[in-house]
Amino acid sequence: MPETSLTTDQITVFAIIGGALLLFIWNKWRYDLVALLALFVSVVAGVVPADEAFSGLADPVVTTVATILVISAAISRSGFIDWCLQALSSVIARKYLQVVMLVGMVMGLSAFMNNVGALAVFLPIALALAKKSGRSASELLMPLSFGSLLGGLITVIGTPPNLLISRIRQDIVGEPYSMFDFAPVGLGVCAVGLAYLAIGWRLLPKNRQGAAAAEDQFTIEDYLSELVVPEGSPWIGLTIGAAEKTTEGEFAIVGITHEGMRMLVPSEYTPIQQHDIVLVETDPVTLKELVDKAKLELSASKEIEGMKLTSDEVHVVEAVIAPGSAMIRRTPQQLRLRSRYGVNLLAVRQASAGTTDGVRSLSRWFSGNATKPARLSERRLGEGDVIVLQGHKNQLPETLAELGCLPLAERNLQLGRARMAMLPIMILAACVGLTVANIMPISIAFLGGVLAIGFLRILRLSEMYAAIDAPIIILLAAMIPVTSALQTVGGTEIIAGLVARLTEGLDAPLMVAMVIVCSMLVTPFLNNAATVLLMAPIAAGLATKLGYSVDPFLMAVAIGTSCDFLTPIGHQSNTLVMGPGGYKFNDYWRLGLPLSILVVLVATPLILVFWPLH
Repeated sequence: MPETSLTTDQITVFAIIGGALLLFIWNKWRYDLVALLALFVSVVAGVVPADEAFSGLADPVVTTVATILVISAAISRSGFIDWCLQALSSVIARKYLQVVMLVGMVMGLSAFMNNVGALAVFLPIALALAKKSGRSASELLMPLSFGSLLGGLITVIGTPPNLLISRIRQDIVGEPYSMFDFAPVGLGVCAVGLAYLAIGWRLLPKNRQGAAAAEDQFTIEDYLSELVVPEGSPWIGLTIGAAEKTTEGEFAIVGITHEGMRMLVPSEYTPIQQHDIVLVETDPVTLKELVDKAKLELSASKEIEGMKLTSDEVHVVEAVIAPGSAMIRRTPQQLRLRSRYGVNLLAVRQASAGTTDGVRSLSRWFSGNATKPARLSERRLGEGDVIVLQGHKNQLPETLAELGCLPLAERNLQLGRARMAMLPIMILAACVGLTVANIMPISIAFLGGVLAIGFLRILRLSEMYAAIDAPIIILLAAMIPVTSALQTVGGTEIIAGLVARLTEGLDAPLMVAMVIVCSMLVTPFLNNAATVLLMAPIAAGLATKLGYSVDPFLMAVAIGTSCDFLTPIGHQSNTLVMGPGGYKFNDYWRLGLPLSILVVLVATPLILVFWPLH
């Protein structure tokens, strides 16, 4: 048989994985659903045996990722970080040291816990520091996100890609990576990254530098709110243009509903009448001024007649929709926030708002046709959106946790269990110690940590289950058998041979750098775990084909898949800061492209020094 011919099984596996990649990139369906579809088709086609279809669930990597997420949640809800910040308060209060301290601390934390969890711990801290020191939050949040990604490079548990790389190495050479095998390269990359971010934040747009007040950290595009014009409002009879001049704060009326007829971007000469509903784009302070001075009513708050926005019992909180939140891709109407959770949704800021300069992106507000914008209650919420919720003070912390949101204004909403401050850290240290001493495998040691958290009641069982990112667990469990099939039928050898022919004549360092770059470029379109499952076997096959050790090539994949600094969509940490930071899509590559180049230039020689080719 000619070397270039393919077997039926090989063609089938390539078609299934190729189709899955296209669906991942299309992003119409959630990645866990796509992974399950790929697994189902693989079983039906006979390339994955039926009795091995769910073998991914038994893989130690899946268990380890789940347990790390639980321990991360316990640390983020403890008072340990607050204690550290109090000890460093005199240092971190200095404006020129804030980026260095915050990024350095999030790097250290994300080395031992999920990097999204580490970022979530520092997000409200960074916002509070920005307010206190009179700087824009945008100067701190993107460096903080990038720092959380870099910190994950230090240990095998720092990020799921490292765990997957370790598992793939065990399949190839019979031994996984140990806890700190990633540290020599990871620490070097982190050091250079920290030095760059300490000055590189200045590459962010200068017009984002704001004032000290929290409300000034958001531009006029921040919030969209619906206001009802009741009887007696001074707005009755005014045109939209005249109404926009009645308040000192900046706001824009971007839509109006009159007698059931809705109009987007109405003329400034459109008259306002009693019972009209106006869609207003503004910040929280101006929103309250409109409600008070123009005697308007928040559409979401009509059920609480006569009650002000806040009181001793009722608070208003800004929060960001975190990855895995129950609110993602659902509308407020579907969530029934008032009846089920006892809160009102007052306003929304889209994470992707302002991605096009000079043009307001209001296409999401259309419902079914081009002339009828959707109501606020009908808008689909997304990961990274910033929302304003109104609810009872004592119930808001639990409600935010249940909805999967992170408070941006009040640190005590997220923490508040100071007596448990050191226990999660001690449990994490014990798990790492058992692993480093080779007393227990990583999966068993961290399972013991989860049991300790449960029995000591550091987290409630509901909180422990909520901390597990079900979509990523399903993705891993479903794609592990599918990518294993690619190796079983010899697909990785075919791809590796093709790559070897295409790169023939290149020096080994250039090939390692190419693996890093390719992994970086693929990751924004796929989940980073999916990229590892695709790229690592190919990189290992390439190394074997050329007679090199697999370690430098696997390390290159680990670096590339964890360093997505070019887009807000490739990694959840980047998405999480987009709304609170007011970032646009092109802000990421502005700060991230030089960092990506630095990572390649620094990581390549470090990999070759600590993981020789032979």
